[in-house]
Amino acid sequence: MKKIGIMTTGGDCSGLNTVIHRIIRGATLRGWDVWGILDGTDGLCVNPPAAIRLDDMMLPIENARLAGSFLHNGRANALNFETAAETGRTDVFNKQLRKSLRALELDALILIGGNGSLSLAWANRAVYRDVQLICIPKTIDMDMPLTSRTIGFDTAVQELTRFCDQLMLTARSHHRWFVVQAMGRDCGQLALNAGVAAGASAILIPEIKFDVDSLIEHIKHSQPDYGIIMVAEGITLRGHSGRPADMISRKLTAAGIVNRTAYPEHIQRAGDTTATDRILATRFADCALQAIENNETYVMTVLECDDVHTVALSDFVDAGEIVRDPKIPDLMTSNAYVSPDDALLSVAHDMGIYIGTIKK
Repeated sequence: MKKIGIMTTGGDCSGLNTVIHRIIRGATLRGWDVWGILDGTDGLCVNPPAAIRLDDMMLPIENARLAGSFLHNGRANALNFETAAETGRTDVFNKQLRKSLRALELDALILIGGNGSLSLAWANRAVYRDVQLICIPKTIDMDMPLTSRTIGFDTAVQELTRFCDQLMLTARSHHRWFVVQAMGRDCGQLALNAGVAAGASAILIPEIKFDVDSLIEHIKHSQPDYGIIMVAEGITLRGHSGRPADMISRKLTAAGIVNRTAYPEHIQRAGDTTATDRILATRFADCALQAIENNETYVMTVLECDDVHTVALSDFVDAGEIVRDPKIPDLMTSNAYVSPDDALLSVAHDMGIYIGTIKK
């Protein structure tokens, strides 16, 4: 009988509980023993390791739709890859992780994380050499190479769209523009997708150059005279500082355009998991369990052309745009961004949405 572990790391999102539930179900049907590691790598830094045995009754199916992680994703100020690097205890930290994994006597570990977590797993792969390591991609940012979708993205788009839908009503009442700041870090996928879904009049993302004067002219001549201006949190404006939505708002105000800023913040990480994310979570869980049966290790599940399969974790790292992590010295993360050829850019342009300078 195999003994497998599940661990969620990084930022939370909807869909985590769904994939945990599906892994438990699939593993139980195989007669495997399933353990959940609490608080991500934090749970491996205590003695004994913070792990609980999982079964269908512990995470009932009606709760699997809820946002967040049943296993938690970590505590503030706990010893983790970031704090270990800050305090010069990386070697001690890695040894403790490996010691705890040996103590749990796992045959395999399914790590559910974003591009930072998976880049860390590859950079510190010696930690996991005693287990099969299977990774499942989740993030609301959709900034991971090789997979066309990540768990949590679709629900985040839905929640951000819902937020904008409500703002649109008060915008109409007062002939007012709302500058909405989306999450996504340096990637504009969340802002782009939600902006198109909500019928935004303008979408500003880090990957596409834009001109404020052109934006202002576009808004001034827009009909109706109200709506949403979607701004990704990763955009910059030369000569200005502060939150991106505030910077754009000040420019609009100076041009005589009545507007307000709105920050959906962490509601983008919340909300009942959409059917699309639930299906993706189920497919990724099934793929991960099959990978364990096939004795694969250091792999990641991906969705490509509607086919779910695994790719080598090294391929994930090599395929992305390598960027230095601002919080962990010497860590290079693998990133994906909105491509200049992304079809949604052309769609936005054709629908009269100001999107900046795109190639047609």
